[in-house]
Amino acid sequence: QVQLVESGGGLVQAGGSLRLSCAASGRTFSSYAMGWFRQAPGKEREFVAGISRSGGKIYYADSVKGRFTISRDNAKNTVHLQMNSLKPEDTAVHYCAAGIVNTDYVYTKPYEYNYWGQGTQVTVSS
Repeated sequence: QVQLVESGGGLVQAGGSLRLSCAASGRTFSSYAMGWFRQAPGKEREFVAGISRSGGKIYYADSVKGRFTISRDNAKNTVHLQMNSLKPEDTAVHYCAAGIVNTDYVYTKPYEYNYWGQGTQVTVSS
């Protein structure tokens, strides 16, 4: 089992940057694929970025590719999402998620993940 806590959200102007962090508990952190999702008011939860157990496989939503970078440090039980060139449409609650996997694979659907953090608000002003 894994407990996840996100941090780093806030208010920034368009074009600015934020770095989200996800701190995970548990000794088996490196056994989970990790992902970031976001959910804006009135919209469904949307995949943002995912990273495999080893960090060897990474996948981004087209909407953030080239602007966001996901990374993980298994020794520190942390996952990060560096968000650059932020746009107002990036405004959403951002969630960290952990998924049980048997190989070095990236999940992209919410139902594929087993554990979720409480979320952190990202607001980008125009």
